[in-house]
Amino acid sequence: MPPAIRIDDLTFTYPGAAEPVFSHLSLALPQGARCLLLGANGTGKSTLLRLVAGRHMIPDHVVRVLGRPAFHDTTLAGEVAFLGGAFPFDADIAVADILAARPVMDPARRARVLSILEVDRAWRMHRVSDGQRRRVQLLLDLERPLRVILLDEVTADLDVLSRADLLRFLREESEERAVTIVYASHVLEGLGSWGTHLAFLSPGRLRRFAHLSEIAEITEIAERGAAGAAPRPGSPSPLHELCERWMRADRAAAPSPARPARPAR
Repeated sequence: MPPAIRIDDLTFTYPGAAEPVFSHLSLALPQGARCLLLGANGTGKSTLLRLVAGRHMIPDHVVRVLGRPAFHDTTLAGEVAFLGGAFPFDADIAVADILAARPVMDPARRARVLSILEVDRAWRMHRVSDGQRRRVQLLLDLERPLRVILLDEVTADLDVLSRADLLRFLREESEERAVTIVYASHVLEGLGSWGTHLAFLSPGRLRRFAHLSEIAEITEIAERGAAGAAPRPGSPSPLHELCERWMRADRAAAPSPARPARPAR
């Protein structure tokens, strides 16, 4: 079975930028995987998701999704969803009217997603909160069957119950329908047992990509805790502790910002 997402030797630089976001990045993610895309702010998580979603023009052999070029194959739009970023939908319209204007591919699926996200059809988009607006954004994509779902910090606006229910639904999608999910987040609670793979971005490069069960450091941290070692403050899970360790190493390795010259006296 070919990988759901394959990236071969990706180097990407924004126009006018002095340095590339990534250099020679490669990975292959199997179908049905739930990949955690982690790293500090500014390391390119959103950019990588947008590249996989076909939002930036790149050579057709560099990023392929479901065996097809991410940017050049427009048919992927029906099978791949990018969810994240701003959703400035604030028109004076009810959710029920939005749904009525859309084709219903699977009424049972729509009803289930409405229930999971607790979206009220009577909500008017110009009156909802940020969290409610995010739920509507999720509804409009997740009500249709997808093969690849790209999530960019979408749970930051959700409460604890909504986040838990959404992650449970996405896990079922990956296990029962082989949907591939890439999830960028800074909220790591519960993700160690939810994800299957980890892709960790350091500045300019992919620091680690592996199945979570193959990352020895996570096992070592967990075993240390099981042996009775005192837990580190602020480290609620082995995954959290390892990510913190890598981020601190990246910060320590970063060049110090140049100090402004002192004026001559």
